[in-house]
Amino acid sequence: MSANETGTVPNQAVAPKAGPGKHFVRALTALSENTYLSSIRAGMVSVVPLTIIGGLFMIIAYLPVTGWETRIAPYMQLLQVPVTATFGLLAVFVCFAIGYDLGQRLKQEAIVSASMGTLIFLMISIKLQDLTLSMDSLGSKGLFTAILIALVTVRVQKFFTDRNLVIKLPENVPAVVYESFLSLIPMIFLVVVFWLIRFVMGVDINNVVQNAFSPLVFALNTLPGILTYAFMVTLLWSVGINGDNAMDAIVAPIFLQYLTENVQATTQGLPLPYVTANGFFTTFVNVGGTGATIALALIMINSKEPGFRKISRISLPTQIFQINEPIFFGFPIVLNPIFMIPYVLNALILTAGSYLLMHWNIIHKPFVNVPWTTPPIIGHYLVSGGDWKAAVWGALSIIIAMLVYYPFAKAAERQRLKAETAGSAEE
Repeated sequence: MSANETGTVPNQAVAPKAGPGKHFVRALTALSENTYLSSIRAGMVSVVPLTIIGGLFMIIAYLPVTGWETRIAPYMQLLQVPVTATFGLLAVFVCFAIGYDLGQRLKQEAIVSASMGTLIFLMISIKLQDLTLSMDSLGSKGLFTAILIALVTVRVQKFFTDRNLVIKLPENVPAVVYESFLSLIPMIFLVVVFWLIRFVMGVDINNVVQNAFSPLVFALNTLPGILTYAFMVTLLWSVGINGDNAMDAIVAPIFLQYLTENVQATTQGLPLPYVTANGFFTTFVNVGGTGATIALALIMINSKEPGFRKISRISLPTQIFQINEPIFFGFPIVLNPIFMIPYVLNALILTAGSYLLMHWNIIHKPFVNVPWTTPPIIGHYLVSGGDWKAAVWGALSIIIAMLVYYPFAKAAERQRLKAETAGSAEE
């Protein structure tokens, strides 16, 4: 399924007809549609264009051409400006975007919600020693804090609004003035509370949040951790739940943090620290869609069974751009044991293979963000900063996925042809 860094595929769910699994599916579906998680996903998606812009300048600065480094050296500092303005301020943009989206969902004045969250986040990022902003907190290291602050501030805003603890001016006052005074009391409350916690009590909020999430941040860059994630995403899709949406609110900030750290390491000429940075899963695992279903379409494009053949031919053009809903719901793969097994298995194989190749430094780790709709092989080349070995691995990934799907696809084909023959005989 098309992955999005952040869950850009519309959520769809197909629950089992009976059994305890139905309640499990319903619970996971409700979780994936949760208001706060949905706002986090929306906020993370909104900053993707920024990382793509920063990535374009990274490609220019580190073009894999012999002698390019010498030629570009006089302009390197200029090229770093857009990178710093995007990756270096990611947490600020995320805080604003989540605050805006959640404000809309909770029926608040969205621009005020976003401004309040950003104000509090910037305030707690001030260094008391010299009253300047801590740039580390404004980038990837402050992402979780930015998310938390956005959620808390909008929730407090709604608390005051619902209980009418606000200043209301006459209705004939201009809307912008009316709304600004409406938010004054909750804003004062938030500023005072966070000022007391951060500066009077001396609690480093960002450090506390970072420590709380550090086990998860560590786990997702390990092979067992990313395999678990791949298994969960494909398993959820297999029962009809948008696995990317369900997981993105938790993992998207982490993968984006990894990407930013890799970008910083690249600019400093250091080894890239993270394998599973943003782009690893969407490019190296979701080859032609989650579960590498482009391979299934290629196998069945000349199937003897008319239905499989038609769906494969319709689906293939969209799968080139990582969109595989036609084949996923058309075959179907969802709740179909014959296809569910290779679907999950391919994700695990490609996750393990890509991880190990990067861990052994055979192919480059991701440090350039590209749109998730970038076709396979091309995406492999761009995400890795122009590594031709990554592009070769992209082509091999499709072949590997075809080998995994082949016996299951042919079994399903025989099964359907047999059923059609039996049906014709009865008629």
